[in-house]
Amino acid sequence: MSNKHILVVLSGCGLYDGAEIHESVITLLSIARAGASYTIAAPDKDQMHVINHATGDVSGERRNVLVESARIARGNITALGEISAADYDAVFLPGGFGAAKNLCTFATEGPECTIDADVARVLNEFHAAGKPIGAVCIAPAVIVRALGGITVTIGSDPGTASALASMGGTHADHPVTECHIDADNKVVTAPAYMVDTTIDQVAIGIEAAVKAVVGMA
Repeated sequence: MSNKHILVVLSGCGLYDGAEIHESVITLLSIARAGASYTIAAPDKDQMHVINHATGDVSGERRNVLVESARIARGNITALGEISAADYDAVFLPGGFGAAKNLCTFATEGPECTIDADVARVLNEFHAAGKPIGAVCIAPAVIVRALGGITVTIGSDPGTASALASMGGTHADHPVTECHIDADNKVVTAPAYMVDTTIDQVAIGIEAAVKAVVGMA
């Protein structure tokens, strides 16, 4: 059993307004299978909005990112403001629109987006300490916004790749079953559901990314 401890940052609960649930669960399972442990954290703030996942419509509700993320965490969750990178060996961000709506504003503002202050602080702490950072699906956009000149993958979508380049990042095309490793920056990314595919294929890429992150830690 590894003594490596991975921070997993969630952005709510549900594809359209929070963390993608399949990606989040696969991430946690992959960390456990890699012999490491994890702590789950999320920003303690309101979501950008709430989506009815049965209809795709915006509802009039208000929900808290931390409270919603706790559904995936089975209640065992920490506010991101209380997190210090010194306590962990690596950090990993599953995707879902919440990464681009609640962790940053990439979903609405593209390359002009801003990033949540605690998200930026935590990512910069890990990067400055030379600790690995993993992200899948659209979450690599959060990493590029925080850190600038790194190489990531979100699959092969030209529009998103162009937006990442506008933020100072570099995009590398990869199929869903692969991850990209920026060894110089210790950043590992994988496409996940940025590719229209099935859960088993998504799992292969996420597990590869998690193994790479744990191996670097």
